[in-house]
Amino acid sequence: MRLDDLDPTDNARDLGSGGGGGGFPLLGLLPLFLGRGMGCGGIVLIGIIALVMFGLGGGGGMLGSSGGGSADRSPTAGQSGQQVCRVNALRLEACRVMRSTDLTWAKIFQEMGRSDYKPATINFFSGGARTGCGAASSAVGPFYCPSDNGVYIDTTFFDELQNRFGAKGDFARDYVIAHEMGHHIQDLLGTSSEVSRAQSQASKTEGNRLSVQLELQADCYAGVWAARNRDRLEPGDVEEGMTAANAIGDDTLQKEAQGTVVPDSFTHGTSAQRMAWLKRGLETGDPRQCDTFSATQ
Repeated sequence: MRLDDLDPTDNARDLGSGGGGGGFPLLGLLPLFLGRGMGCGGIVLIGIIALVMFGLGGGGGMLGSSGGGSADRSPTAGQSGQQVCRVNALRLEACRVMRSTDLTWAKIFQEMGRSDYKPATINFFSGGARTGCGAASSAVGPFYCPSDNGVYIDTTFFDELQNRFGAKGDFARDYVIAHEMGHHIQDLLGTSSEVSRAQSQASKTEGNRLSVQLELQADCYAGVWAARNRDRLEPGDVEEGMTAANAIGDDTLQKEAQGTVVPDSFTHGTSAQRMAWLKRGLETGDPRQCDTFSATQ
């Protein structure tokens, strides 16, 4: 995707490396995210990857602390967002996606007659980080925290995306960031809060179903962003996005982890669903077509 002409976002922070003391085991962190319906510290895109690493259905273990202690001093502490973004090529790409999504969604909000669009901040960290939604580990993958309007990412995740899940190419990475920004849009529109309230009164199975709908809508919103920037897409970009969406479906990950699939435990949607909703956003460019809550699936 051609984004080289865009300045990176000014809203970027380097949180450095997570400290060791006071972290939780990762499996203890997952219920915090999922139980809040992605409303505060939700594992917005690849949270289930952590379960794959442990093996679903039981298995303890700890891939590392969540960074509950004080973070090490960042090598870019005190620098501007632009300087934080230019540390390496992956950061620069992510920051340009953030700039593009901000520009795109600000325009969409204007079309909706709303003037309340607010940019999100991208937070880079290594190992673990303290967020407005609590402590988090890199193992949960990229996520969004509404308490501080922050997208959080350890860019080493992109190595996992390519090498473990076979999702190669820049648009696979761009889709990840655009999905997180989809959750930012849900937060601004009040969708996340509505889902969180509904989940607080729902059964576990129903709560998971609502989580799936929230995730699929974020996939659709990622597609809307790409559609609104179709002139920047290059040959193969759409296929890269679809490959990534397919690779991180709940059914695909569960089958890889344990050989069986448990639909009632899905929190992000099947591979087919994720691809379908990303495709819908790409084909329509219209966020009104992303109503996963009313759709029959």
